[in-house]
Amino acid sequence: MQNDFSVLGEEKKQSGLSEIDMKQISSLLAAVVLLLLCGGCGQESDPLKPLKWTREKAEQGDTEAQYELGLRHLWDSVYSQRRGLLHSSKFVPADRVEAAKWFRKAAEQGHAKAQSNLGWMYYYGNGVPKDKVEALKWHGKAAEQGHAIAEHDLGWMPHNREGVPQDYEEAVKWYRKAAEQGFAEAQYSLGQMYAESEGVPQDYEEAAKWFRKGAEQGFAEAQNNLGAMYAAGQGVPQDVVETYAWFLLLKANGIEKFSKMVSTFEKNATAEQIKKGQARAEELRRLIEQNEQKSATIIPERWIWPSA
Repeated sequence: MQNDFSVLGEEKKQSGLSEIDMKQISSLLAAVVLLLLCGGCGQESDPLKPLKWTREKAEQGDTEAQYELGLRHLWDSVYSQRRGLLHSSKFVPADRVEAAKWFRKAAEQGHAKAQSNLGWMYYYGNGVPKDKVEALKWHGKAAEQGHAIAEHDLGWMPHNREGVPQDYEEAVKWYRKAAEQGFAEAQYSLGQMYAESEGVPQDYEEAAKWFRKGAEQGFAEAQNNLGAMYAAGQGVPQDVVETYAWFLLLKANGIEKFSKMVSTFEKNATAEQIKKGQARAEELRRLIEQNEQKSATIIPERWIWPSA
């Protein structure tokens, strides 16, 4: 039986290459790899070049570059760490006024993510005067383009009387649009509307359906609510093992209150229930991991906004 080395030896003979030829080729390949890794060793690199290019494109009216420049000014080092970009605390001073300026330029040309971000800048008063009506306007423009986060936020504002009168039916309309796109937070919010009978008739089965969709994407509030529904038998059959599995996941995410709830369950459960619950939790963990990878390709990042 031939091993891998003998197969390689035969291939060398058939190719007509001598040992010297092979060594030369190996040396050349190593040099090419080294050159690629060091980016042209010996050449003076310009760490500002990516930023200069982005600014030039932004000033020429490129909406994606304008949006990117707005993010860099808003997020400083936090942004660069999350995206693996140039360390902007060194090269781009955090400047919310400048961030709002670039978001506006992109937003006025119809860039949905810039419109959504500009809406939140108005909501919080970051770089612009605090103005919930203006926030609603920009969220609306992004939502009209099918931007899932903006659709959710356009539901959240009338749901919570933020800048507009409270309107549960309007909230449900926009939550549903975002939820149907697969946005986990909107799925949770729509589930809440069904559970609390806000804008729709109370329907625990429908609430559980939407909580499950959000829970299976890793949204903690939806996991909590779905676990509680299994404990109470609301909208789903009562199932303490399923409750235990969801609470195990929440405990694994470092939510302290679930450590106590899991401990209480384990003191009163049978060994078989604990075993089944742990197996189910692992099954759910794998499912969530797969869903999070899928949703990352279709749902834009939700930025956690810095305080004003």
